[in-house]
Amino acid sequence: MERTRNLPGRRRILKGAALAAVPYALLPEARAGAGPRTVDYPLAEWLPAHAANRTAANRPAGRPVDRVVIHVTQTLYAKALTVFQNPRKKVSAHYLVRSVDGHVAQCVREADVAWHAGNWDYNTRSIGIEHEGWVDRPAFFTDALYEGSARLTASVCDRYGIPKDRAHIIGHYEVPGTDHTDPGPNWDWVRYLRLVGRA
Repeated sequence: MERTRNLPGRRRILKGAALAAVPYALLPEARAGAGPRTVDYPLAEWLPAHAANRTAANRPAGRPVDRVVIHVTQTLYAKALTVFQNPRKKVSAHYLVRSVDGHVAQCVREADVAWHAGNWDYNTRSIGIEHEGWVDRPAFFTDALYEGSARLTASVCDRYGIPKDRAHIIGHYEVPGTDHTDPGPNWDWVRYLRLVGRA
């Protein structure tokens, strides 16, 4: 037997109508960084890193962008976002790609310097892309992650004139002076570059 649905009362309808009529100018301003912001990559969601975890810049003016650095978070997507948003961590990346569906979050504007490579020169001239997962757990490197990341990397390369090759799309482990091993031995570079080339 179906129950009768309760309809909203007259008072509730009037309250809703009154709120709808309030001009936007009277509403409080959104907190800085809380609202949507224009992203550099149209398929990304803006989820900003804390301002203390990046360097404001005006790239590529004066600081040409000539490479992409591929990272693996060594944690889950949501945890990586909280790390980037924690001013005490002093780390960020321009983008973060989720394993399950290839969803892309932009955390630092491309014009700004993200603190991802552990090498200031490489930070100033690269775009850092983190990928959810662990270097020793290849199950995190899903088709969706590879495809979403490859589209992003291809877009970055096209916008900055970066060649789509292994000399310009590098792993974090290839940054001079680093002690990191990501993206690790389970990252399929041949497949990834093929996807970047086709995107």
